[in-house]
Amino acid sequence: MLDLFTGPTPNGYKVSILLEELKLPYKVIAIDLEKKEQKKPEYLKLNPNGRIPTIVDHDNNNFTVFESGAILIYLAEKTGQFLPADPQKRSVVLQWLMFQMGGVGPMQGQAHVFYRYAPEKIDYAINRYQKETLRLYTVLDTQLKNNEYLAGQLSIADMATWPWVRIYNWAGLEIDHLPNLQRWLDALAERPAFQRGIEVPYKVDRSKMTTDQAQEKGSKILI
Repeated sequence: MLDLFTGPTPNGYKVSILLEELKLPYKVIAIDLEKKEQKKPEYLKLNPNGRIPTIVDHDNNNFTVFESGAILIYLAEKTGQFLPADPQKRSVVLQWLMFQMGGVGPMQGQAHVFYRYAPEKIDYAINRYQKETLRLYTVLDTQLKNNEYLAGQLSIADMATWPWVRIYNWAGLEIDHLPNLQRWLDALAERPAFQRGIEVPYKVDRSKMTTDQAQEKGSKILI
């Protein structure tokens, strides 16, 4: 049995999607980000960075893993799924996983901040992060032109990237000019495990959220 400490954010969804795809039993412990539960001493003992998600593997001496990418790798290696054993194929998956961890997530996260939450609209910052996020999207679109999934077969790279890209409009972006990326988004959205994963720990409908509500709940969307 696994414990999953999480909240309704793209980084949290990565892990719940993988757990749903793996059909592993897990217990959800919802972390209230607005109440700063992720900064409480008892949680910091599990995750010194004070963010979500975190897992505790009770079947492996209560081994604890934090950082979403590290959790994906741990679970993929534990089960032998969604991360190939072949060194070259494995490397391709990890390259695209790192692309998300080091690029898409940080850049799109900053686009969210300056487009949605900043008390002062700073055009330079908005344009900078929107432009860079779109550049990264274009890289994804090119990769997906001749590949059904980012690394050829469905992998943890897709599960890491999809929860971010699916909310492109939250960063004020459009992707009509990126048909391969849109096809990939739509295909993954049809997978039952992805559908279930983005309702952990509970369902959030951002499409009906006003800008003021978004500012109030900003921490839940960004982390």
